[in-house]
Order: sequence, then C-alpha cells, then structure tokens
Amino acid sequence: MKKILFGAFWVVVIWGVGYGLGSLSFTSEHIQTQNSKIAGEIFSVPVPMENYYFAWGVIQVFGTRWRGVPQTTEETEEQVWVELVLSYEAFQRDIKIERKEVEDEVAKILSGQEVPFNWKDNKQEYEKWVKDNINMPVVLFENQIEHLLKIEKLRKQVMDSISPEVTEEEAIQEFRNEHNTLSVELIQFDELDKADDYYNKVKGNPAFWDEEKEKNPDSFKRPGFVALEFLMHMWKFPKEDVYKMLELKVGEIYPPAPIYQGYGVFKILEIRRAMDEDFPKYRNSYYEQVKMQKKYEGFQQWLKNLKDKANIKIYIKLKELFPKE
Repeated sequence: MKKILFGAFWVVVIWGVGYGLGSLSFTSEHIQTQNSKIAGEIFSVPVPMENYYFAWGVIQVFGTRWRGVPQTTEETEEQVWVELVLSYEAFQRDIKIERKEVEDEVAKILSGQEVPFNWKDNKQEYEKWVKDNINMPVVLFENQIEHLLKIEKLRKQVMDSISPEVTEEEAIQEFRNEHNTLSVELIQFDELDKADDYYNKVKGNPAFWDEEKEKNPDSFKRPGFVALEFLMHMWKFPKEDVYKMLELKVGEIYPPAPIYQGYGVFKILEIRRAMDEDFPKYRNSYYEQVKMQKKYEGFQQWLKNLKDKANIKIYIKLKELFPKE
C-alpha cells in the first residue's frame, strides 16, 4: 500500500476535543445553538469553534491544493480563514454536492492508495482503513470531502465567469518565453554591492570566474538548459534580464540581477533562440495558455476582493490553541 499523505496527528486532536463530526454550517440556527466559543467573524457573521476546527482539519488532512503550501503557523491560520470565507461563499451561492460526487472522490482516493478491498461492499474494511490511515471516523472523512468538492465547484464557477481577451502579441510572447532556451552558470550574493564587486573583478579579468569556481565550487549553480519561462518562474529572473542575456555570446558575463534570493552574476553557457516563424503551428495552444493564465489571475483577484469584503476578525489565534506546535 502506498503511504498516505494525510496528517493523522492533527485529526486526532480534532477528534479528541469533540469537534469535527459535522460539517461547516452558516445558518443562524446553527450559530445560535452553539455552546462553544466564537473563533472570529467573517462578513459580520460569528464563526463557531466547531467551524474553525473543521476548516483547520481539512487543511491538515488534504492541504490547501491550489492555494500553495503554508509553511508557518501564521500561514496555516491565514489559510484556515480563507477556507472559511470560501465555504461561506459556497453556502451563499447554495452550491450542492450529490452523494455520487462524494463517492466518486472517495473511490479516487482509495484507488490512488491501491486498497485491496471494494469499499462500497465492505464497509467494515473501509471504516478500518480510514481509521488506521487518517485516524478519523468515516462520517468526518466524507464530510471533509464534500466540503472540498463545494470549494472546487465554487472555484470552477468563478473561473468560468472570467472571459479575458488575449492579443496576438501576448500569445507570441508566451511562445517566445517557452521556446527561447538558455543555460547559465551563476553565483549568488545576498547584497548587491558584493555582486557588483564580483562582476567588476570578472570584467577586468575573465579568468577570475574559473579561479573562484575552483576555490569555491559550491557557490556556483546551474539551473540547466531551460526555457526562459522556467528561469522567470522558478528562479525569479527578471524578464528584461533574461531577454538581454539572449543577446550575449556564449562565455560572456552578465551583470548583477535579482534572482529568487539575493542577486546573481551570470556566465552564458548555451543559447537556443525561438523561431517566430514556428509560432503559427502553436498559435491556438498559446492563446489558450495565456487565457488560462489570465483566468487564474482573475480568480486570485476575485479571492483577494472576497477576503477584503469578508472583513475577517480573529478572536482566537492558532498558536494559542496549540502552543507547542
């Protein structure tokens, strides 16, 4: 059996404190009958601790999927409130999930884990697997899945509502970003003045690069012979700089420019330039690619606006609930 990637410890905590067997609810009846504390407010609506723990548990078990991976307690807490805001919006839109949709998602998860039983025919084995691997009752597991499906359906609704225009130049630019290929060797500095000093030394003495590399080989990095898109996205090379690098000759040194961390000085190793005459063969695919990028950017702006509109008020901090974490 493949190792499952769920956070079992966190779920034990949720189960142990007595929350989490239900699902998120924002009805006035639900809120009025809660005996628990209030975690905070969204859209001027009190958020019971039951809702807070449920949203937090979803993130611990399934992650944040298309929202990136929280690295700190503060980032996790921020994503819990995003989860709550999205859930409230799904509730406001009356988004529903059919039982079959939940079952299909359960089947996908179990298939991915290569379980040796038919979960629908053997409920006992299914419950045991959920308990052993995720440390929670089946009802909570399926409620979390239902919640995730609602959020995904909400995301699709918003994405489908965004219809951006794409120009020919934008599509050609994306083609160039992916078809221009560059290999560099770089050395990274935390401070710009040190990068400038190194560059000036290399400029005056080209052999200085190899001399320093022989003395400190671990200080030099090679991202590989990759598309400019990769260098811009993964290594955070500025677009203006990577296109200027394309104009140099192999072996030339490019002056300091920002990278993912600090500043780099670059030696050009290999270049393959895009052929614009090839673009017509790929035109439709690049139009769609740019369109999807714009739809995603539009969704991110929609989410930011929704969070601002929610006017989130936090009464209880995550680090106060679990101070040892």
